Amino acid sequence: MPVDLGALVAPGHSAVLAMEMQRGVAGDLARFPGLVEVSARGGVVDNAAVVLAAARAAGVPVVHCTAAFRADRAGSHTANSPFITALLKDPSHMLEGTGAVEVLPALLAPGDLESRRHHGFSPFTGTALDMTLRSLGVSTVVAVGFSLNLGIPGLALEAVNLGYRVAVVTDAVAGVPEDYARAVLRHTVSLLATRVTAAEVAGAWT
Repeated sequence: MPVDLGALVAPGHSAVLAMEMQRGVAGDLARFPGLVEVSARGGVVDNAAVVLAAARAAGVPVVHCTAAFRADRAGSHTANSPFITALLKDPSHMLEGTGAVEVLPALLAPGDLESRRHHGFSPFTGTALDMTLRSLGVSTVVAVGFSLNLGIPGLALEAVNLGYRVAVVTDAVAGVPEDYARAVLRHTVSLLATRVTAAEVAGAWT
């Protein structure tokens, strides 16, 4: 059955979650050149900016779901996955208080909210994000950002488990390699979320 996008993302019960759109993930301080390359090729940041601008104009909250580590690693499980173990071999990676953890300037505006985490790969568990969204009356989340390898599927699965409806903006997300990212959108995200483009969701808000 076709989804009524206007009803799904209507202002008053929707919010945008911008996942790890930070300088150290896919910006000028990034340590992931492959992700930066595919993001640039697909216009991911520009498309996300379109979504965020339309959301703000419609009164839809924007929440930046960011990740960081403390220098002393407090609050972080440092060896519970191969990827985190590899990341933390660099003692300066995504440290609190550094430019790397800042939201990409093109995507940040006064009034935006931030939900910071120091552990894991997805934004809900162990953070105040769920309570923040519920306090705003949100029942649908619109996801943009990084990456289709871990963060976006994790966001969508957690959101569904918590009772939210999810829309993923397919041209405002990225992963590596690109053929794998396309497969995740087709075979995993499609089971959890409505797939939309930046133009479609922005149009629903205008």
